[in-house]
This record gives sequence, structure tokens and C-alpha cells, in this order.
Amino acid sequence: MDLAPWAIALFTVIVVYFLDRWENKYIKSIFDWVPAILLAYLIPAGISFALGLDLSQAKIHDYSKDFFIPLTIVSVMASLSLGQLKAIGYKPIVLFVAGSFFVALFPVVFVMGFSETNLVSETLAVDGFWKGIPPVVGSWIGGSTSQLVLKELVECPEAIFLSVLVMDNILVNIWTILMFQGIKKSNKLNTWFKITDKGIPEEIREEKQKPLQVWMTIVILLAIVFVTNYFVESFVGKVVLLSIIGLALGNFIPKWNFKFSLRAGAILILVVMAILGLKLQFDTLGFDVSFFGFLVIWLLGHFFFMVLIAKLMNVNMAWVPIASMANVGGIATAPAVTAAYEKKWMPHAIVLAILSMATGTFWGMLTIYLLKIVI
Repeated sequence: MDLAPWAIALFTVIVVYFLDRWENKYIKSIFDWVPAILLAYLIPAGISFALGLDLSQAKIHDYSKDFFIPLTIVSVMASLSLGQLKAIGYKPIVLFVAGSFFVALFPVVFVMGFSETNLVSETLAVDGFWKGIPPVVGSWIGGSTSQLVLKELVECPEAIFLSVLVMDNILVNIWTILMFQGIKKSNKLNTWFKITDKGIPEEIREEKQKPLQVWMTIVILLAIVFVTNYFVESFVGKVVLLSIIGLALGNFIPKWNFKFSLRAGAILILVVMAILGLKLQFDTLGFDVSFFGFLVIWLLGHFFFMVLIAKLMNVNMAWVPIASMANVGGIATAPAVTAAYEKKWMPHAIVLAILSMATGTFWGMLTIYLLKIVI
């Protein structure tokens, strides 16, 4: 076994993991603009480039697809408690799903409506940038796990994937700032749109019983992945089956360790991303301005569509940026934005973000299926 790719990936995960937790204002400022997942992707590529190594065909990529990605999926899915969704209320959840629906379906509608433009006929079709769309859907709805799974499913080239990562990172950082400011105007928007709903959810009750021990949780997760690999060959089949099993683990096993499942998923995402970075070659990197413009229109459309749905359902406008950040941002930024409006709602934002992580892959699979029909 060639140890070089394993050593580079392990080094990357350790460095990124501890840097991300280092309480240093300068380091923190870096991670505000360059998230851990992007850094975990770039460091292996940089090391490989500096050492003159081509690790794009290393055996480690097979291990990642057969073991690390499946383990990530089941860990993340097992962190979702369906019982906690009841405390949020159905209207914010419907609003959240509407935002996901727009993210998944807008590219398909755009391609159908503007098929004669250079963006669609050249950039998306000929240059292959359409394969960068499903990873964006995965990133915006499901986060890093879905993004990586969909990247593999659609076989997105590394150069396009890195371009998408960079553009996505720029947009999400700007969007987070806009949502931080926008949520503070929610009461004014409620008055303007004549919305009477207070939107106060029930309090989420924390489980007081002692959770399953970590070692038992690890054994269960590993056993499920090994058994699934033994009986299921199809990668898509594994994704679907492990998603269902993970959801069952988190909701039918008493004392399931939700916190560890979520933490394990976060670390595994870094592992998968570091391994993917070994495939990247910097000389293939490109930045397409027209595609970036398409992403901007897509993201703005997502927001205004949710504003419309909120108006129709008479939902407090504060839920629009919360649901948007649960979709586009994630488990860290969603509660942070929520705190700018009402700190008591932060647990609900976390639950929505976890729901996002659990559903992103399936929305992206729908996008892939429809795009293959229209392109």
C-alpha cells in the first residue's frame, strides 16, 4: 500500500481540525472566509503539487467511496431527531422545504427556458459546467456531505468542482452577512407585508437520559457500513439505504448518541474532502464569470421565492433568513443568524440545519435526473 496519500490526508485532517478549533482571532478570521472543508480540499492538492506527485488514481479513492463516504452518510443521518421537528411547527418547515424545492428545481427550469443562450448551450452543455450544479444543490441544501456524494454521483471533474467550491464559498460568505443584517429587519417586513403570525415555536426539550456510549455507537455505525458494502454494490443504492438506516438509528434506538453522530460526521467530511483533494490539479482550474452570475440569480431567486411563500402562509419573516441559512449556510451559521433576532430560537435553527443535511442528497439526485433529461 502506498502510504503517501494516506499520510497527506491524515496530516490535512489533523491540521484543519485543530486549526478550526484554535481560539486565535487571526486563525478565526481565516476560517470566516476560507471554511475548513475548502482548506481540507486545497492542502492535499498543494502538497501533491509541491512534491510533484500525481495521486489522482491512488487506491485511497476506492476506500473513500466504499467506506468513508458511506460512514459519513449514516453518521449524519443518525443525528436527526424527528421528534424535535414537532417543536418547530409545520409552517417554518413548509417554508424551509419550499426553499429546498427552489434550489433543486430552478436550474432545470432555467435550462429549459434559456436553452439558446451561451450560458446553457456552451458553458453548461459543452464545457460541462452542468455537472457542477448538483454539488451546489448538495452544498446549499445538505452541506458538505451531500455535496461530496453528489459530486461522485454526477462524476463532476475536479477542475469544475474546485471552481464551484470557490464560487460557492464566496457567495455563502456574502449571503451570511446579508442574512445577519436582513433578519434584524424582520419586524418591519412583517408590518409591510401585514403578517400577524408571531412565529413562536415550542421549546425543544433536551434528552436527560444518558446517551449510548461512544464505543457502542462506533461499533454500530461501522457494522452497518460493512454489512451494507457486503450486500449492496451500487453506490446510489448504498446512499439511499444508509440514509434510511441512519434515520432509523437516530429515531428508534433508545438513548442514541446524537451529538457524537454529528461530531463524527463533521470529522468524516474533512477526511473525504482531504482524499478528494489528492485528485486536484491546479493547472486545470478555471473561473467562469457567466456561471457565477447564474449562481447569484439562483440564490436571489431562492430568497424571494421564500418571501412569497412566507407571505402566502402568514409566517413571521424572521423564518425566511433562518430557513435560508439552514439551507445555504449550515449548522453553525443558521443558529448564529437566528441569534441576531431571537436567541431562544437557536435550537430550532439547528434542527432545521440537520434536516437540511439529511435531505440534501435526495434533492440533488432529483436535480441530476432532471438535468440529464433537459441538457
